[in-house]
Amino acid sequence: MRERTKLDDGITAVQTLETDLSDAVEIMEMAEAEGDDDMYQEAEDSLKDMAALAKKSELSALLSGEADGMDTFIEIHSGAGGTESQDWASMMFRMYQRWAERRGYKVETIQYMAGEEAGIKNATLQIKGEDAFGWLKTESGVHRLVRISPFDSNARRHTSFASVWVYPVIDDSIEIEVNEGDLNVDTYRASGAGGQHVNTTDSAVRITHIPSGVVVQCQNDRSQHKNRATAMKMLKARLYEEELRKREEAAQDSHNSKTDIGWGHQIRSYVLQPYQMVKDLRTGYESSQPDKVLDGDLDPFMAAALAARVEGSAGEIEDID
Repeated sequence: MRERTKLDDGITAVQTLETDLSDAVEIMEMAEAEGDDDMYQEAEDSLKDMAALAKKSELSALLSGEADGMDTFIEIHSGAGGTESQDWASMMFRMYQRWAERRGYKVETIQYMAGEEAGIKNATLQIKGEDAFGWLKTESGVHRLVRISPFDSNARRHTSFASVWVYPVIDDSIEIEVNEGDLNVDTYRASGAGGQHVNTTDSAVRITHIPSGVVVQCQNDRSQHKNRATAMKMLKARLYEEELRKREEAAQDSHNSKTDIGWGHQIRSYVLQPYQMVKDLRTGYESSQPDKVLDGDLDPFMAAALAARVEGSAGEIEDID
């Protein structure tokens, strides 16, 4: 039903644009014939509104992948550099939370490991909403921050790194077979917020899939059984995302999509000093307002990356508000 609704909305949008365009052209022809400047201006304004609507419809068409409509997990890991990178990871954690809230998505913290002094070592969010994975899938990779360090008494400029991995939350209709003999399951005491019971019992669960090396962990529930079930769901989702990536690469030999989503590939730089700029290194899209970007204004970057994946070029999607 969700797929049918999405298709119906897409068809309706195209049909509405066709009808409105035809009407606007007729009105402009009548206005020219009658010399009615006000009528002509009204038709011209309606064409501008249609252009904006067409741009939004174009973006929706980019979210046509097999798993794009699904909810998503997003993992954030701090890079080398201790407190600096851990603080940067926490900034990214907040950035994606704010982005999801802007879109009306539901956000749940699945796993959170705080740093010793500040920030986080790693964390996992589950974001629920229409096309959540489709929008976020191009965020996978390494993100770099350049700034004057608030932890450096000499106020020197530091470069920090954090890694992001995005994969879809698969539903029950998708069957992923996992051999129990291929799993290494560890339990440990949760860290961070969660209440006395969570922090004093071995309720947190870490599962390692030995053949692939994939590691997932969950600590958001006081029940070890529930945390294990969630971790298994995350593991299956990671394995499913890996299969989707392989299919995409095979289908798009002319466009090396692995540079978009490959672990360890730097995709974006956030510079706060000596100048202010956020630049996506894959598409060339830039913003001179890093504060807005870090507050969740990520849609233009995601749209440009989606266009690049679909079209093999960066595209020219500028204003999607």
